Amino acid sequence: MSKNKALYFSTEVIGYPLLFVMLMWVFFWAEIRFGWNLNFLGIYPQKIEGLQGIVLGPFIHSSLKHLFNNSVPMLVLTTALFYFYRSIRWKVLLLGLLFTGILTWLIGRPALHIGASGVVYMLAAFLCFKGIFSKQYQLTALAFVVVFLYGSLLWYLFPIDPKISWEGHLSGFVVGLLFAFIFRSNPIENKKYIWEQEDYEPDNDPFLKHFDEDGNFIEKLPETETTEEIPKVRITYTYKKEGLNEDENTL
Repeated sequence: MSKNKALYFSTEVIGYPLLFVMLMWVFFWAEIRFGWNLNFLGIYPQKIEGLQGIVLGPFIHSSLKHLFNNSVPMLVLTTALFYFYRSIRWKVLLLGLLFTGILTWLIGRPALHIGASGVVYMLAAFLCFKGIFSKQYQLTALAFVVVFLYGSLLWYLFPIDPKISWEGHLSGFVVGLLFAFIFRSNPIENKKYIWEQEDYEPDNDPFLKHFDEDGNFIEKLPETETTEEIPKVRITYTYKKEGLNEDENTL
């Protein structure tokens, strides 16, 4: 990996997702350090003062377990989003956070809804369905990885635990599915390998030259004979011996 690509990967792909997760931990640290209770910054459905939670709610968590359970998938899914969908990543993340919060505010129970789980469901649904809709093997493989890692999240779309905001989960899932459909025409750019390019000639491939006709690997290639004619060098010198005339010899 070149220096520029490594810098891009560290700042664009890892840096922003890590910053988002760090903000979640900063809010939780501030609550512990100063004895604050910031739950009032969550989403309270159907109330004007509850609208602030649309933006602030994802950064507020009730416990260390709650924060940890959201931090790991948030980091993994956001990193995948930023790596595979660079042209639409900010639209998906920011608009997804906004619409997930709005939908939660509309359908949620009259209680404070906090935590980033709605955004996690939005990202998981988007990456899963976008990979299926794209019909590209890289994105389809990513979709299967998301299902393998976070497929169990599907159970929490239903009201199985009164302490869990299933409305936020359902809102995120619906928004992610909707975004996958809206952005289905934004495929990633397929990079062609050298043998997939139109001007590729197998006889000139330096790697294939290491194999003979039977498929045996040749570690050291024989030196190619040069056909260039070595130019002749003409050297002229003179010498003079004592008592003799000056002669000129040529080689």
